[in-house]
Amino acid sequence: MERIDKAALNALQPPDVRNESSLASTLKTLLFFTALMITVPIGLYFTTKSYVFEGAFGMSARDSYFYAAIVAVVAVHVVLALFVYVAWNEGSRQWREGKQD
Repeated sequence: MERIDKAALNALQPPDVRNESSLASTLKTLLFFTALMITVPIGLYFTTKSYVFEGAFGMSARDSYFYAAIVAVVAVHVVLALFVYVAWNEGSRQWREGKQD
């Protein structure tokens, strides 16, 4: 009888608010890094191609395409590394908070 009462009480309790805020925080982080993944490499590609390699260094268009692509690929890797770092720290923070309860 007591088991049924505990189960009924658990079913009537509202969902865990901390879990929902954690999900929202994770979604915000994912969307932020998605935007970075799109804008940073493309922006760096065209900026370095036009202003750095062709403008400052005086390279040909063909050479500047190549080096600007290398800069964009490095930028993708930096954004991915930052995402992994932030996700790792967020997960360990949530684990520590859950551990203290």
